[in-house]
Amino acid sequence: MTLKVYADRMSQPSRAVLIFCRLNGIEFEEIKVELSKRQQLSPEFKALNPLKKVPAIVDGRFKLFESHAILIYLASAFPGVPDHWYPADLSRRAKINSVLSWHHLNLRRGAATFVLNTVLAPFLGLPLNKQAAAEAEEILSSSLSTLENVWLKANGRFLLGGFQPSIADLSLVCEIMQLETSHNKIEIVMLSLFWRKHGTCDCGENDDVEFFCTSG
Repeated sequence: MTLKVYADRMSQPSRAVLIFCRLNGIEFEEIKVELSKRQQLSPEFKALNPLKKVPAIVDGRFKLFESHAILIYLASAFPGVPDHWYPADLSRRAKINSVLSWHHLNLRRGAATFVLNTVLAPFLGLPLNKQAAAEAEEILSSSLSTLENVWLKANGRFLLGGFQPSIADLSLVCEIMQLETSHNKIEIVMLSLFWRKHGTCDCGENDDVEFFCTSG
């Protein structure tokens, strides 16, 4: 039975899951859940994910939501996915998990709030909040410093000194590249240039990566 991915490409976590499937040749059916139409609030989707957020997947009788959990499942459950995405070595997995945990409370928190309150809010029927955007920009600045001084400090091109990307690289690069939608903030564009400079967007020769990461 084909994997079903419920997603909206306006959502960074959705794009990360879609890209992962494409890069690794995982056959899937993309089912669009349009956030601008509040389709995530429908009774049908709430039955799939009571948190009413995308992405979510259905693999046979198995249902799962939360993008990081989905990426871990896909890397572990589907044969043929290269080990570098989520290594079998437990110590390397633990390091990747540490980045994923940091991501939600720092980079994700700043980026999602900033983009919402500078670009996306009107499309969702919400008002822009300048104060929230300013606070989010401070979190982004702090997160960039942490990326450079902690997660990208080792010799490899990728997070944690890796020479090949992990699911953490994919999740974070999609987060940063979406900041290019905020054209009125030169500092935010520089975040994406910084990420590309470190090569962490090099997930293989696949045009879907750039398309999915920047589409909204």
